[in-house]
Amino acid sequence: MQVGGVSIEVVRKKIKNMHLYVLPPDGNVRISAPVKVSSETIRLFALTNIGWIKSKITAFESQPRQTVWEYISGESHYLWGKPCRLKVIEYARTHNVSIQSELLVMKTRGKTETAERKAILNEWYRKELKGKIPCLISLWQRRIGVTVDSWQVKNMRTKWGSCNVRARRIWLNLQLAKKPVECLEYIIVHELCHLIYRNHSQDFTALLTKHLPNWRDVQKLLNS
Repeated sequence: MQVGGVSIEVVRKKIKNMHLYVLPPDGNVRISAPVKVSSETIRLFALTNIGWIKSKITAFESQPRQTVWEYISGESHYLWGKPCRLKVIEYARTHNVSIQSELLVMKTRGKTETAERKAILNEWYRKELKGKIPCLISLWQRRIGVTVDSWQVKNMRTKWGSCNVRARRIWLNLQLAKKPVECLEYIIVHELCHLIYRNHSQDFTALLTKHLPNWRDVQKLLNS
């Protein structure tokens, strides 16, 4: 659908209300709409919000493009919001990643290609993330008064986290290991609050604000 010179992807779902998204990193626009809502109603909804849509697209376009990593010595990679200089050591006994002072040292068995070094580093990020998640979930389950049956980590393009209310399962983005720890905590609290309120209603926002009064500041830090 084209509205005001903007291409919009329309996804029909079994939901009650329409939801508008401008998605990182490129500012692609998506509207989730109830199955029976007419195309004209969706078009009017988009047109009503076209100013906001274009401002968000402009903001994404003005952001610096993410570095294309080669995973070679000298690159800067982040752990918990702090930059670390990568040092690659080949022909080690086994694949291994560790922090040594301000260096991120990656040891590999033999000569490795970019894709393999990326996989090695991502697996290390996964372990780092999984080391912090259980305590945070346990803490905030008690504070909020909810429980999850399971949680998982995966690479997600457009979301920092998601919650399957029916299965009581939350997913957390692998890339959170690169952000300050308070960003991980914010996403965990956000997803746990969805076990009480499914949508981003006023009640949901009030609950989130009650437990994390500075969540908007952390959200800006997370998306910067």
